[in-house]
Amino acid sequence: MHIYGAVSPSPPRVILSLFCCPCQISNQLQFPCKLDTDFRRGIRKLKGSRVTAAFWESIKSGLLKNPTQVIEAPSTVEEEEEPLPEEFVLIEKTHPDKSIEHIIFSSGGDVDVHDLEALCDKVGWPRRPLSKIAAALKNSYMVAALHSVRKSPGEEMMNILVYLESSLAEENDQKKLIGMARATSDHAFNATIWDVLVDPDYQGQGLGKALVEKLIRALLQRDIGNITLFADSQVVEFYRNLGFEPDPEGIKGMFWYPKY
Repeated sequence: MHIYGAVSPSPPRVILSLFCCPCQISNQLQFPCKLDTDFRRGIRKLKGSRVTAAFWESIKSGLLKNPTQVIEAPSTVEEEEEPLPEEFVLIEKTHPDKSIEHIIFSSGGDVDVHDLEALCDKVGWPRRPLSKIAAALKNSYMVAALHSVRKSPGEEMMNILVYLESSLAEENDQKKLIGMARATSDHAFNATIWDVLVDPDYQGQGLGKALVEKLIRALLQRDIGNITLFADSQVVEFYRNLGFEPDPEGIKGMFWYPKY
């Protein structure tokens, strides 16, 4: 069974790095993507200098007050707005029973820990404590997910924009987590991608590639160009095709494991 797994509990693993600049990666990534139009770059504000007048009084002589200007240096701090999370229909399928299935990509971290545990079970990953899974999701810099939402044949098709703004969980009980990837980061230079997995029933359709590509693009939108991940040996070629390079310039991943 082929699993798009970036992290697996059993060695061997290879550290892969992607040193990016936006002009290079935009040409390299081939899966259709609308992130560039949906994200908004940070709005930079420069605080103007302020001039305050102060009057100093001679204590000893009782002379007239002398006006003195105190000028504060202009602030050079740049304030940037974080790009908003994305959510859109990635793929639409019509099944033989006339039901319509939407594969929805989201980058807002909408992942239920129980759904993630079920997905990990399906791809054969060992179970981890739910409290730790919840902490890992909460402390991630970015969590991207793929959900399948299936509409029955008799249901009227909703407008996609209204569809995405509504609560899918309340409107359709056939919503299912089918893929996820997350990234940790120092919020400035580096990011590491973890836990890339796709439901085996949906593998072989390019969803793993789309998930990683969109995660890379989202990181680039935040000016993070040094992206790494750990890959099992059987998926190294998969990540190489996405621009990752194993052991760049002889750099090796070092691991420390407890001896108990």
